[in-house]
Amino acid sequence: MVHTDEKHPEVAAAMSGSGGGAVTFESVLAELAERRARFQQQRHVPADFIALLKQVGIYRSATPARFGGEPLPPAEFLDRIERISVVDGSTGWVASFGSALIYLAALPLETQAELYRAGPDLVFAGGLFPVQPAPPTERGFRVDGRWKFASGCVGADILGVGIPGDASTGGKPRTALLHPDQVEIVREWDVVGMRGTGSFDLVVRDLEVPREWTFIRGGRPTVDEPLYRYPTIAYAAQVLAVVGAGVARAALDHAERVGAGYAGVTGAPKSADRAYYRTGVAEAEAALRSARAWFYEISDEVWATVLAGDEATHEHNAHLRLAAAHLARTASQVVDRLVEISGTAPIHTAHPLRALQGDALVPKQHAFLGPAMFDAAGAVLMGLPATTPGFR
Repeated sequence: MVHTDEKHPEVAAAMSGSGGGAVTFESVLAELAERRARFQQQRHVPADFIALLKQVGIYRSATPARFGGEPLPPAEFLDRIERISVVDGSTGWVASFGSALIYLAALPLETQAELYRAGPDLVFAGGLFPVQPAPPTERGFRVDGRWKFASGCVGADILGVGIPGDASTGGKPRTALLHPDQVEIVREWDVVGMRGTGSFDLVVRDLEVPREWTFIRGGRPTVDEPLYRYPTIAYAAQVLAVVGAGVARAALDHAERVGAGYAGVTGAPKSADRAYYRTGVAEAEAALRSARAWFYEISDEVWATVLAGDEATHEHNAHLRLAAAHLARTASQVVDRLVEISGTAPIHTAHPLRALQGDALVPKQHAFLGPAMFDAAGAVLMGLPATTPGFR
């Protein structure tokens, strides 16, 4: 499978606005270009735009085929999220959780059938941390507490909150599922990047959740289809890392576009006439494309292994996690470098690189993509146990 890194034609179309007609991936990107500033201001992607993402298949891309879904190979889904993120990182972040239905494949089949009864386009959002105590009851668990970082919760059809695991979960936490009317959304989200993700807090008060409406995060799936044999937590890390790649691509496109025409207020040569600017842009291009190529290469390799009926190995998982963490770090470094070589212009809060820098920071800081992942991956590749809980 080939993944090109050329500037996507639909992004150029998106920048010029959208017209009428059938909903296509390109028309959704065009509408996103028109509305993204509003999403940042209101701090979430609204339900009507989530509905458009449903129409172009984002929220059936990880629904089991047995329930009407159209599961995509991971690299194909990642490419779509990257393309959305070039236009707006926040919307790419929210759309990336279309992959989170792989978690739900660990639910009992009867529960999944109920979830997908109205159709395969299901939006799941979760505030999984901090894991809150949930005393067991005769039927399930008594859930009470407050959870953070529930990205996309405003437009979700089903919500999840993190509760402890037990001896039966192998140390992994559980997630309890709830309907939106059972949860209070507290709109606290004041951040420098991904402002439009609506990563609000979830509050649940003294509610019993049946055991069959909980699942082990990263637990063994009850669905036997190829996508659910792909490493679950690694995939969850990949979909976030590729958002950073899209943001960095947008920053590079901006730097290359304005470099040829921008002259500083001091009367100095325009940016493209300065050797350090040309060099900085070229180095950033090389770094992003290299990290991105490895990221997609290892995804295709592991997917081919799964399709052949073989199990992904610990080493496969380590490479997936490492490539994702490396891409997130590289993307953030690329945007930082472009800010550095752009003179005084990015000190203004309205400068495009300023918002992109904040957006690129968020994936790199995520627990799935932080510095500990390099240590854990290195340990596995040298035949040692992973140094980070839940690495696989």
